[in-house]
Amino acid sequence: MDFRRLDLNLLLIFDAMIEERSTVAVARRLKVSQPTVSVSLAKLRDFFRDDLFVRGPGGMQPTAFAQTIQLPIRRIVDTVRDELFREAAFDPATSRRCFSFSTSDIGELVFVPALLDAVKALAPGVTFQCLSMRPADLQDAMATGKVDLALGYFPDLTGGGFYEQGLFDHPFICLVRADHPDIGEELSLDRFLALDHLVVEQEGRSQEIFERRMRELGLSRHVLLRSPHFMSVPALVANSDVITTVPYAVGRIYSGVARLRLLPPPIEIPPILLKQFWHRRVHADAGVVWLRQLIARLFLNRDPTFVTPSAIFDHPGNGI
Repeated sequence: MDFRRLDLNLLLIFDAMIEERSTVAVARRLKVSQPTVSVSLAKLRDFFRDDLFVRGPGGMQPTAFAQTIQLPIRRIVDTVRDELFREAAFDPATSRRCFSFSTSDIGELVFVPALLDAVKALAPGVTFQCLSMRPADLQDAMATGKVDLALGYFPDLTGGGFYEQGLFDHPFICLVRADHPDIGEELSLDRFLALDHLVVEQEGRSQEIFERRMRELGLSRHVLLRSPHFMSVPALVANSDVITTVPYAVGRIYSGVARLRLLPPPIEIPPILLKQFWHRRVHADAGVVWLRQLIARLFLNRDPTFVTPSAIFDHPGNGI
């Protein structure tokens, strides 16, 4: 192969085709004409002696060979972008950048109020887009730059060019209605197992830690309702005799807005280590570096009791 025939523009076309699967979409994304994309694909096919992309369901599908060179070409493109064309500096006082991050609804309760309060003071022009997506989609979104950071519990974001920083342990708490007729001052294990339970299930989220611990101890309980939504928890618990075991922030906040009572779980449950995650493509991005450092200042080794109803609904303190 004569590598002098392979320039960066061709690699950019290939990398964009892997994501877009359409010459029209690639042309729009790279701000070139569709014939330019088609000519570039012809050059790539001639160079690699492979079709690279063939028509199929959902657009132009990569061949087996194209899939084998996908990651090496992505690394080349990322390296050039990050090392040669990255923003030399980031001035939070004047920046109008919009950062995107992915978190759960719990993550929004825990991280966003204090973060917005701090950013308002330090970077008044900076804005955020908060995204919620399936764990299976998050890796690709971060690898392609659609998401700058992930905040919370994401056990699948490991390896493959991902970085992480542990922030603080987030324990579990039990939540019942304040006048529950079957619970006294303390919650015994027998009573806990005998009650009807509400379980909030979200894919790839924290509930799996509690469920795993129950299996390890050989314990079972009657689950009356399984729901994917935390928003319904206060109404469901306050108006029934169910008990639910949730991350501390959920229980603490909801106990301040409904007639609910917090109780320590009668079993030892490992806390959730909340982290911030980022992909290597933004590891040296000056803006993302600033944001990561700010998040670390706000939340590193923080006692989770900082999450209170007043912190959410009155005035969030930034803790700086």
